[in-house]
Amino acid sequence: MTVIVVLIVMAAAGAWELYVRSIGYAPTLNDTEDLWTQTRRAVQPESLVIVGDSRPLFDLDLDELEKGLGKRPVQLALPGSCAYPVLADLANDERFHGTIICSIVPGMFFAPGGPLLETSEKALSRYRKQTLAQRASHHIGMFLEEHVAFLKQEDLTLERLLMRLPIPNRPNAQVPPTFPPYFQTVDRERRARMTEKCAQPGELQTRIQQIWLPLFTPPPPPSYVPIEVFGPNMGKAVEARFQDTAKAVDKLRARGGKIVFVRFPHNGELKALEDRLNPRARDWERLLNDTKVPGIYYEDHPELASFTCPEWSHLSAGDSVEFTKRLVPHLRTALQL
Repeated sequence: MTVIVVLIVMAAAGAWELYVRSIGYAPTLNDTEDLWTQTRRAVQPESLVIVGDSRPLFDLDLDELEKGLGKRPVQLALPGSCAYPVLADLANDERFHGTIICSIVPGMFFAPGGPLLETSEKALSRYRKQTLAQRASHHIGMFLEEHVAFLKQEDLTLERLLMRLPIPNRPNAQVPPTFPPYFQTVDRERRARMTEKCAQPGELQTRIQQIWLPLFTPPPPPSYVPIEVFGPNMGKAVEARFQDTAKAVDKLRARGGKIVFVRFPHNGELKALEDRLNPRARDWERLLNDTKVPGIYYEDHPELASFTCPEWSHLSAGDSVEFTKRLVPHLRTALQL
């Protein structure tokens, strides 16, 4: 009986593996909180650290940054996150007096709460509280993920597959926005690369483009909070983020650390949406003014503005290398290297 059960399980797993590979999946690491924690532990007092959302995760090539800046970067950018908690964590780390490259997507950086903030806070919580069992499980999991294609926790679990069912919105039960499917590889340094299938025009690329729009659109105010109360409270929260960011930067500078803010490429309807929701003068320019941090806005430099994001939000694998080469001289100038 045991042999029969083992054979059935092996056959089912093998069939599922062949199927997911046939539809475009391949073995690659899951970008988990444990992988982020492993990377956070690699930060040394004088490290070069990348902080932010998914754009620097895709758009920055670690090899080119090392060649141009003289240090191997530590990749701490988190997809679907607010960068502020990680920036504050480094600013509060008395050991750290290195250099930070911080991506700014205003709609995400100034999020006062919700899933964006929770993503960063969960990663930091795992870093501070990770158990030996969790660490051991992570290392075993990495070995399996590098060899088995169907181990995609953000895409191929039963929970995620059930979320794909076409259930319409109905009173008191709103269906959350769809999250992008697997379209990148991740290595042990958390270096992400867009898959060729997504980089080329096709159904996957188009589907991801349309997913960004509802994800980047703020949800309506909750019905139980009067609009005359909700608006001012949101304004106070954003104002507090400006002030807290300036304080974090001051802490870092007081220890001899450096920081530069970077606005990475985005295109198409997503760019139009971001520009409308977060005008450059209101958010980006004020952030630079309040913190006195140098900023690199890709649109200001023709050699950086010439890149097109296939799915409107991230660069392809090849373009990420060339973009980083062109970005390095601007980073050196901003950081006075």
